[in-house]
Amino acid sequence: MEPKQTLISEKNSLRKESDGDKGLASKIIAIASGKGGVGKTVFTVNLGISLAKAGKKVLIIDGDLGLGNVNVLLGFLPKFNLYHVMKGHRSIRDIVFHTPEGVDVIPGANGYPQFANLDDKSRDQLIHSFSELDSYDYILIDTGAGIGPNVIAFTLYANEVILVIAPDPSSVTDAYGLIKSLISLDKNKKISFIVNRIRTEQEGNKVVKRITEITYKFLGIKPTNVGFLFHDDEIERSVRKQKPFLLAAPNSKAAENLYQITGTVANIAIDPYQTQPKMMAYFRKFLHSLIPNT
Repeated sequence: MEPKQTLISEKNSLRKESDGDKGLASKIIAIASGKGGVGKTVFTVNLGISLAKAGKKVLIIDGDLGLGNVNVLLGFLPKFNLYHVMKGHRSIRDIVFHTPEGVDVIPGANGYPQFANLDDKSRDQLIHSFSELDSYDYILIDTGAGIGPNVIAFTLYANEVILVIAPDPSSVTDAYGLIKSLISLDKNKKISFIVNRIRTEQEGNKVVKRITEITYKFLGIKPTNVGFLFHDDEIERSVRKQKPFLLAAPNSKAAENLYQITGTVANIAIDPYQTQPKMMAYFRKFLHSLIPNT
């Protein structure tokens, strides 16, 4: 069977499983990128925490099979991970880790290259095991980078895909390649994106213009931009601390950006002051009432 035919068959199989698991989650979002190193996992973790702060029940699945590191960014070492599930030593429910940050995590297997490219049967069994999970408002799947079979399977399984794109041309080109692959298998797939690490709004708008123009010209679609994440040194510092920037630097520009993105993604109103300590929030609200542009 040709590779494309295999993926289409896999898509149909996964779609049937997903349709049968109505109670699994209100929304399953795969977060992907055409290339690595664009901040995808950092975005996934902080989006999950932001949704949890908004009162949502959230699960993050580390879908970067073989090189999972969601737990590293959250600062915990799991006893069990997807390796134990795929080897049959534990069920998927056994490895769910409940974090102090209010999100549940299914840790990925790190350092197992054989899991980076699972065969179709193993991949189907893994995704089918998700039906055993409790119900969530949101399941976020942090996929690996690129357009490998694991990435494609997770993105097809999800209701929606959010791409993380950096301003450099190679990131835009690789994001287009991933979008093209997804649309070739599911022309109705809901695809949106954020632009990460921009220094000016003009820089972000150029990326939005470029990716929407080329996807419309060659694929006939326009993915939706759901926001910008500006370059912020607090993000790098938080990664070194193994603490999400939403918690390590709640007053940062990155935190403000993230809450705006969350409001757009979840279609809910986010209080812009909820990222700050109570006294600071009270002071800023009072100041804003006196000087609206503060």
